[in-house]
Amino acid sequence: MTRVILSDNMELNVDGDLSFLEVLKNHDKAALKKAVAVKVNGELKDLKSRLDGAGPVTVVPVDIESKEGVGICRHSAAHIMAEAVKSLYPNTRFAIGPAIEDGFYYDFDTERPFTPEDLDKIESKMKEIIKADCPFAAEKMTKEEALEFFKSRGEIYKEEIISELPDNTVSIYRQSDFVDLCRGPHVPSTGYIKAFKLTGTAGAYWRGSEKNKMLQRIYGTAFPSKKALEDHLARIEEAKKRDHRKLGKELDLFTTDEEIGAGLVLWHPHGATVRRVIEDFWKGEHVKSDYGIVYTPHIAVVDLWKKSGHWDFYRENLFSPMDVEGQDYIVKPMNCPFHIQVYKSHLRSYRDLPIRYAELGTVYRYERSGVLHGLLRVRGFTQDDAHIFMTPSQLEDEIKGVLNFTLYILKSFGFNDFDIYLSTRPEKYVGSLDNWAKAESALKGALESTGLKFSIDPGEGVFYGPKIDIKIKDVIGRSWQCSTIQVDFNLPERFDVTYRDERGGESRPIMIHRALMGSLERFFGCLVEHYAGAFPFWLAPVQVVILTVTERNDNYAKAVYKRLKDEGIRAELDIRNEKLGFKIREAQLKKIPYQVVAGDNEEKEGKVAPRMRGGDSLAPESLDEFIIRLKAENRPTTDGINRSNL
Repeated sequence: MTRVILSDNMELNVDGDLSFLEVLKNHDKAALKKAVAVKVNGELKDLKSRLDGAGPVTVVPVDIESKEGVGICRHSAAHIMAEAVKSLYPNTRFAIGPAIEDGFYYDFDTERPFTPEDLDKIESKMKEIIKADCPFAAEKMTKEEALEFFKSRGEIYKEEIISELPDNTVSIYRQSDFVDLCRGPHVPSTGYIKAFKLTGTAGAYWRGSEKNKMLQRIYGTAFPSKKALEDHLARIEEAKKRDHRKLGKELDLFTTDEEIGAGLVLWHPHGATVRRVIEDFWKGEHVKSDYGIVYTPHIAVVDLWKKSGHWDFYRENLFSPMDVEGQDYIVKPMNCPFHIQVYKSHLRSYRDLPIRYAELGTVYRYERSGVLHGLLRVRGFTQDDAHIFMTPSQLEDEIKGVLNFTLYILKSFGFNDFDIYLSTRPEKYVGSLDNWAKAESALKGALESTGLKFSIDPGEGVFYGPKIDIKIKDVIGRSWQCSTIQVDFNLPERFDVTYRDERGGESRPIMIHRALMGSLERFFGCLVEHYAGAFPFWLAPVQVVILTVTERNDNYAKAVYKRLKDEGIRAELDIRNEKLGFKIREAQLKKIPYQVVAGDNEEKEGKVAPRMRGGDSLAPESLDEFIIRLKAENRPTTDGINRSNL
């Protein structure tokens, strides 16, 4: 007999050879109705796996609608898709097929790329497999048996994966005649997949390296219900409309150009205007918050990055060195060593701390061409970077101050929904375990004292310290990684950073790395998609366009235009010999917040007739009244946002 503790704390003794499905069937039928797997002492397992006599065990059913349950369904759907592909295209070889955040994919080695017609056939075959309700059956093989099995089937990618596994036991899953290498868990049978859709194809290098063969990737998604799937597909369609690459071209904001180089951004005047407004706001808020604004070079000698550890830990993301008079330089991937050198340019006292340096610093990192994506993944970008040097006693208060500052900045741009994660020590790290424990404790204490909800992200810290990551949610519910707060005991040690303490001796400061918006490129891309290109008034590249009715109104329109420009309003003048309706439609497509009509009546009365971006018209008003209205809107949405403790 085995002692089992169910999720409602019910304790019972059961036959030690039962499956978890049988345990729930006998003792928790309500949970079983929506369960796709179980957590056994915190480890995910198949419902049909057995107790094997060990105990005591805590058994928690995994609901199909939970995050883990949806992930298991998607992983199972990837296997069903692979079975369908093998059935339709027998010469196909298989690589990997994981669940991802919004769905799943599988990479295939095929004779030709998949077409939309192929996806329709694969979907139909998947429906047949799901209707057949075939069990997912887990098996164990020795490593040698698994290698021979997949070799006999010509599955060279599975052979490569198996050959690198450290264990001598290999897990496989069968559904009908289809067999795949997999740790699991999976749903009990194919019939558990209630709603799915194949969403597209792409090329993908095996293991992400352009040195390897290009495979064909099929993307799909799966949900616990048809309604959830329909809602997701609607969000995808909405996301397509909001795609910053599409809107960037339509609104003339930015471009990338292969003649210049992949992943390098050209900011056009309209995009650069928005960027300038963001930068001016950022700088002003940092000055208010006692940061010193600094500027640092774009290149440095390689030895600086060897000393910092980036050369060892981020070598694959660094550009190759260039020889300058016999010395190797690289373009900078980070700003932190420069800020350290600014700190070290003077002797520092505990009375000087904390010292805060901030920089809109442009950095360069080698990203593989396959992952470059508009403004969201680039090779040259500008971080809203800052580094804070402090005494140990100041650490928690500084973290709280940065947290508050981060939320203030994000909310100012209209982001009010966040997911917050505390990322702990990774497998590869530097520094003492004692310092890691202190840093993690300080981050956790700051989060708890602010009352912010957060999750632990185990092992996702950076090599020099743990961090808080803040993911913003846009208007259609997508998460974007932007803000980060990192505690670092390591770099002050490596660079021998010190301050004179109260006893007159030398002590080591603690360092915080932080970015409130992340990179300006990525943040700008998020803003474009969040607002679908219709920026709030204070950010809009063109805030007002003056439209003439006839040529005789040109001089009045020019006078209105000049007055608005003199008052600091970003205005444009449209005195083309076109119909007014045509001009209005064009201004709406450009998403300009206000169109001001200048006709005979307006000129006679010395007024303007404002028209809103959405199509609503305001009553004619004097130019002075209109300017007062615009100035009230020409600022961030920071009303009611707490700026204390910054």
